[in-house]
Amino acid sequence: MPEFQPFKGLRYDSNRVSLSEVIAPPYDVVSSEDRQELCRKSAYNSIKIELPNRGLPDNVDPYKQAAEEFASWKAEGILVLDKAPSFYIYKMTFDDPVNDRQKSSTTGVIGALALDRTGQTVLPHEQTMPKPKGDRLDLLRASKTNVSPIWALSLTQGLAGICESIAANNPPSGYAGDEDGNLHELWVVDDEEAVDKIKNLVASTPLIIADGHHRYETALHYQAERRESESADQNSQNPYDYLMTFVVELTKEELVIRPIHRLVSGLPEDFDFEHYFSANFQLSPGPSSPIELERNLSERGALGLITKTGNYFLEPTTELIERDSTNLDSSKLDVALSHFPAHQLTYQHGATHIYNAVMNDIAQAGILLRPATVEQIAETAHSAKRMPPKTTFFHPKPRTGMVFRSLE
Repeated sequence: MPEFQPFKGLRYDSNRVSLSEVIAPPYDVVSSEDRQELCRKSAYNSIKIELPNRGLPDNVDPYKQAAEEFASWKAEGILVLDKAPSFYIYKMTFDDPVNDRQKSSTTGVIGALALDRTGQTVLPHEQTMPKPKGDRLDLLRASKTNVSPIWALSLTQGLAGICESIAANNPPSGYAGDEDGNLHELWVVDDEEAVDKIKNLVASTPLIIADGHHRYETALHYQAERRESESADQNSQNPYDYLMTFVVELTKEELVIRPIHRLVSGLPEDFDFEHYFSANFQLSPGPSSPIELERNLSERGALGLITKTGNYFLEPTTELIERDSTNLDSSKLDVALSHFPAHQLTYQHGATHIYNAVMNDIAQAGILLRPATVEQIAETAHSAKRMPPKTTFFHPKPRTGMVFRSLE
């Protein structure tokens, strides 16, 4: 079963900086313009470490520079090491995507998760896209720090309860608002009884990686490098044998899962989408508004197709449903697209963005998907299968800068 340990976190000194000015979104959703804006907020913004500066002279190593700057923050006392190994309850509060008048929240715990090469205690739920791991590996080598946590889901009942109880009965050790109006709060848990309870709860069932597959694979690569260079005992426990991880109970009450839609391009100008999709779907006209089309997908049990000539519901044929046991929109779409001529597929959030891309000739067509469910994620992980790439998008994303974990 998973081994989950407390650690001495590095955290911003709230007397020196405002946490709202130094947290940052995950590196893979930050553009160059976003990075500049975050750096303007504070000279100590965590994006300077999470996403090293690319606009440097050729003779300057961006990863080394980021590591040196991070070390200077520690030396200046901007970052302070907690005195005792701790777990960190982390709560994100945000607008309910269904009811704008209400708030939703996701509450979990950040700790150090032992890396698992067997795939038995830490389960991937989604296939990963080919992607260079050099960037994250170079940063890890230079900084020797887990800068941001990966996100894992626990099948253990009761984990959410203890996390929410601690949050409800104690003032947070740190809190910050983000650019989307979400609230991020952190509680330091070093009480021995609470630490043991969390450790045992997380260890009772396998974990499912929700977000951070590439960083997990990078951590395994780095572990192998360090063990080889140090001739380390394979059974020894070193800081690089663990990865900072945000663990949340896999339950509807704690998770908001959004769909990731598709854009198709690179096909002949006169390509007949309706004809090609009709082999696996029944097409019927949909509303002209992409928002209305998306809203009606669940009721119709359908995917949505957006083209310049019109919008359509794509209802899977009986044959397609029988062939695809996963009942995932992403899997059904993969079956249909496998019969298309060579094309390019890109991924995009938001029905309006899909519609605009098609209308502005950025793509030839867009396909709207329904979000995967909590039950589908659990079933996929238990069956040792993986969902197609970019099936799930968990909202909101944990912020970098709430806590760091040193590997030194």
